[in-house]
Amino acid sequence: MEVDFTRLRQRMVDSQLRPVDVTRLPVLSAFLAMPRELFVPDNRRNAAYADGSVPVAAAKAGQPARYMMPAAALAQLIQLADIGSDDFILDIGAATGYGAALMAELGSAVVALECDDELAAFAEKLFAAHKCENITVAKGDLPQGWTAQAPYDVIVLEGSVDFVPKPLFAQLREGGRLVAVEGRGNAAIAWLYEREEGVVSRRRGFNLALYPLPGFAEEAVFTF
Repeated sequence: MEVDFTRLRQRMVDSQLRPVDVTRLPVLSAFLAMPRELFVPDNRRNAAYADGSVPVAAAKAGQPARYMMPAAALAQLIQLADIGSDDFILDIGAATGYGAALMAELGSAVVALECDDELAAFAEKLFAAHKCENITVAKGDLPQGWTAQAPYDVIVLEGSVDFVPKPLFAQLREGGRLVAVEGRGNAAIAWLYEREEGVVSRRRGFNLALYPLPGFAEEAVFTF
C-alpha cells in the first residue's frame, strides 16, 4: 500500500510540533511543506515521520553514528532562532540537509556545514535535484564553523555539544543569534546566544535531549 506522506506530515505537525509549543505559523508551514521522507535513507523512509531520531549514518573511524533529530526538537530550535526572511544562516551538522532545507524556506540563504563526506554528498545531490538554489553545502570541521561566508545572522547547531567553540561566536553578525543544545541526556539545555555591540550574551530556552555532534566533546581532565 502506498504511504500518504502528506497526511503523515500533517499528523507530525499536529501531534509532535504543536504539543511542544511550536506556534509560529512560518515554522509550521515550512514543516508542512517540506517532504521529510526525502532526507532519510530509502530503507528508513517509512519511519521518516516517527516521533524520534532517525539514523542516517553508522558510526565510523571513531566518529559517532549520526541521526536526523526529532522533528519536534528541530522545530523548537528553529523557532528559538527566530529566523527572518533576510537572515543568512549557518547550519552546523546539517547531515542529509532536512534542517537546512527548512531554514532556507524561512531565511534568505543557508550554508549547510557537514563533516561526513557521504552525508554532504547526499544533501548536495538532493538540493541540486530539487533546485534549492539558496543552499550551499560546505564540508569541514564542525567546531570551526565556516569562515569563508561569515558573518551570519543565525547559526544553528543540529545536535548536542559539551560547549560552543569561540570561533562560532566570532562568525556571528552584530545582532546575530546562535542556538545550541549544551549538555547530555535529559539535562541538556537549549540556549539562545545573541551578539550585541560586540558582546555575546545567552538566554535559557528549554531542556532538550539530542544525540551529540562530532567534535564538540570536552576532553577528560585528570583530577585528584
